[in-house]
Amino acid sequence: MRKLALVAAAAVLAAPAAHAKTIAVTPGGDAQEKLQTALLDAKPGDVVAIAAGRYELTDGLSLDVDHVTVKGAGPGATVLSFKGQKGAGEGLLVTSDKVTVRDLKVEDTKGDGLKAKGSDQISFVNVHVVWTGGPKETNGAYGVYPVSSTNVLIDKVMVSGASDAGIYVGQSKNIIVRNSRAEFNVAGIEIENSMNADVFDNVATHNAGGILVFDLPGLPQMGGHSTRIFRNKVVDNDTPNFAPKGNIVARVPTGTGVMLMANKDVHVFDNEIDGNASSAVMLISYSLDYTDVNYNPLPRDIVVRNNRIGRNGWDPQFPGGRELAQAMGGKVPAIIWDGVNNYTRKGATQPEVVRVRITDGPVMNLNLKKPGDLLTAKPEVKATIEAGAFPEPKPVVLPRGQAGS
Repeated sequence: MRKLALVAAAAVLAAPAAHAKTIAVTPGGDAQEKLQTALLDAKPGDVVAIAAGRYELTDGLSLDVDHVTVKGAGPGATVLSFKGQKGAGEGLLVTSDKVTVRDLKVEDTKGDGLKAKGSDQISFVNVHVVWTGGPKETNGAYGVYPVSSTNVLIDKVMVSGASDAGIYVGQSKNIIVRNSRAEFNVAGIEIENSMNADVFDNVATHNAGGILVFDLPGLPQMGGHSTRIFRNKVVDNDTPNFAPKGNIVARVPTGTGVMLMANKDVHVFDNEIDGNASSAVMLISYSLDYTDVNYNPLPRDIVVRNNRIGRNGWDPQFPGGRELAQAMGGKVPAIIWDGVNNYTRKGATQPEVVRVRITDGPVMNLNLKKPGDLLTAKPEVKATIEAGAFPEPKPVVLPRGQAGS
């Protein structure tokens, strides 16, 4: 009897694959209706195959079915254009699990390009998201945007023109961003309020800031930690910051390579960081007002080591940067830490330990007394900053078979 039950259970689990089909979508006619109908009609295991061609769309698309692949003929062949989009929503919104979106291009969405919310095993592979008019404040905020998700894969993605972050992962867990390119965005790649992320083998160039790891207050998931940034090219980030006023990334100085803010256990190593006028690496505290007593505004347990640091810091755009550069002979050290290390959580009696280890010096420690208080700055330059050895986060492992992982 038990054997029969196991066989029956296996048959049920295999059913979606057994009945899987390909739903073909071709150019011409009402592209909006054809694409959305295909996404609505899809069943678990199905492939929505979008043939080569240009699809002119007037509204966003959505998918809420598990275990579906949305596949084009390649980002140079299958183009979803949202230039005529009437609303301000996403290009494609995914709210289901085990979904792969691959091999297509999205252009000129009014809102975000490709978004996943609350998804498990969400994969974006070989997709491009572009705003064809170049960097503009009116462009959509995010290019590829998984949020509140688990087991996230972003692989061979290219984003250009996002007015916030090109490749953004927020409030998520277990993340890989690899083999991708972000250019002419405000932030190239951003990991925010997330846990366990590997960001490697990417190129972040010609953004205002290359790679950002933030933790912000007031969000459903806080306490971001355990990110590895390695084997990336973070070069020539020189696009003037074009984020809408009031946006947190509007505060990112043009010419920033890597910025770490209020996050924990971040290791930056084996990257090429060159041609960034403000800094190669910047460690800063969150300096705006907040009310959450559990929020820690300081970067801590940070390691910066074994990077190839080129020419950086010759025209720093952060407040007081140019004056500092002038006082130091024309440039600032490539790595800058605000130096705040005396944070005591509200309601606590003991300060929390802040550990920073930087061996790619020289390093400028601003020695601020509290976050953002530049009037208390007492800059000093050191060859290195040592806080002893502490372990690197473990490599991220995605579920077996997720988009070929």
